[in-house]
Amino acid sequence: MNWREFEDQVRRVCEENEFKVKFHFNFKDELGRGEIDVLAVRFDLVLGIDAKFYSSHRYRVSQLKKEAEKHAERCKRLSKILGKKCIPVVVSFIDDLIYYHSECIIVPFQSFNDFLNNIYTYLADFGYI
Repeated sequence: MNWREFEDQVRRVCEENEFKVKFHFNFKDELGRGEIDVLAVRFDLVLGIDAKFYSSHRYRVSQLKKEAEKHAERCKRLSKILGKKCIPVVVSFIDDLIYYHSECIIVPFQSFNDFLNNIYTYLADFGYI
């Protein structure tokens, strides 16, 4: 699997969990352009999902934290445009035992389906509801 196939797998899992999906969602605001890999919407929820396909041969935790910070900012920008909270979620190919950083939920791909099935419980745990 490569990073493009991984993004597509993340999209499929969202669709299988009855989310309406916009793939590679682009937006523009006063700060410039932004892209969300998968914008997933179901009922009152808007998830901005960034899929991260890191290899097992490099140090990932610090990079994952940096990406979570950038993604949280992108989702804040998109929230202003949408007029609705866009919850930042990073789906990581490998479980690095980090699940929340800088207001961004980090979900290992192996747990992503469970995360979506129990989304309200997880959102409550992380203080979103």
